[in-house]
Amino acid sequence: MSQSLIATYGHGTENDFVLVFDPADEISITTAQTAAICNRQTGIGADGLIRIIKRDEKWFMDYRNADGSIAEMCGNGIRVMARYLVQRGHQSEGIFAINTRDGIKHLRVPTTDDISVNMGKVLDENEEITASVEGKIWNGYNINVGNPHAVVFVERIEDVGSLEVAPIVRPKDSYPEGVNVEFVEILPGHEAKMRVHERGSGETKSCGTGTCAVALAATLHSKEALPSRWVIYPPGGRLVVDIDPHSNATLTGPALLISDHDITQYLQEA
Repeated sequence: MSQSLIATYGHGTENDFVLVFDPADEISITTAQTAAICNRQTGIGADGLIRIIKRDEKWFMDYRNADGSIAEMCGNGIRVMARYLVQRGHQSEGIFAINTRDGIKHLRVPTTDDISVNMGKVLDENEEITASVEGKIWNGYNINVGNPHAVVFVERIEDVGSLEVAPIVRPKDSYPEGVNVEFVEILPGHEAKMRVHERGSGETKSCGTGTCAVALAATLHSKEALPSRWVIYPPGGRLVVDIDPHSNATLTGPALLISDHDITQYLQEA
């Protein structure tokens, strides 16, 4: 690559991303290069990489996990991408759409303050699953938010232990392409704490689609009916999820751009 390529680092509730602005869809970033950029020891360090491109004159989020694998959607990532588009002058504030591998998502993006994104339907697959960590086993729910989630409930979030290694989820054939696993402690007043192990990234400080999965699972677990609103606290902050009577979820939370970085060396080395 003959000239420098500048990327932007940002996060939503400490779920962090490297964003590459490529509206003409001209930049090829391989799986190995993505992993090198996202490596926290030798790269920029992030939970994933977002290439911001245009397809058919519409914004498209090309999202990759930290290991370079492709993901359908990322609720925190799409808010950070929207913040980038508005803050850098590529898109007017207000309501606009971003296309993803899970379809078109509509966002409400003010110049400052929290961003809301309509995440689409959150579906209960009506299958009981189990997740185990260090020999401890919990029952839970198979939830689909355009990507797969296993949501289990614990008495105390501290009981989960280390999530350095991916939890063992059964039945395994329910998740042929891997699964995001959320551990949830219900709090009073429709609030909950959560931790998450994301496929392809490991434990992260937050997960947007995961909070939507948690909101539906918490509603089911509490034997309540929709609509519902949950305030959810991942380790990285606070998110609000509203689910309407038709199971459509809206995720609201912060999104921040932090710094710009030259990533040219990672594209040459990997």
